[in-house]
Amino acid sequence: MIPEQDIDLTNLEVETQPSLTYRLDFERKRIGGMVDNEEAIMQLVMKILYTERYAYVIYSSDYGVELERLIGQEYDYIVSDLERTIKEALLVDDRILDIEEFEMEQTGLDTMNASFKVISILGELDFETEVIIL
Repeated sequence: MIPEQDIDLTNLEVETQPSLTYRLDFERKRIGGMVDNEEAIMQLVMKILYTERYAYVIYSSDYGVELERLIGQEYDYIVSDLERTIKEALLVDDRILDIEEFEMEQTGLDTMNASFKVISILGELDFETEVIIL
């Protein structure tokens, strides 16, 4: 038998978890120190965009970006779908509210730069990344 309880769900408060995390040095491939606030959100964006979705069992199916499916596609298709793909990957995290001012530029036969503004709970952050489109 399940006990009956009167629980008032209208006054629940949602708390955002702190963003304090370990510092990742992507260039030297090292972990050291701690980051918080805007720097932690920038690191989060980089980590999501560097992790292919469904490729690693350690991550949930919501984590990462699906860029491999764009490899070998026509340039026009990539341009039309890249913004949606990146938004879908980043908006999973509740600290990121929106992605705006998305711009793309082809930098080589198989690469392009994507730049955008990340609207987070801590403010606006400019971000730029290179995408390989073999």
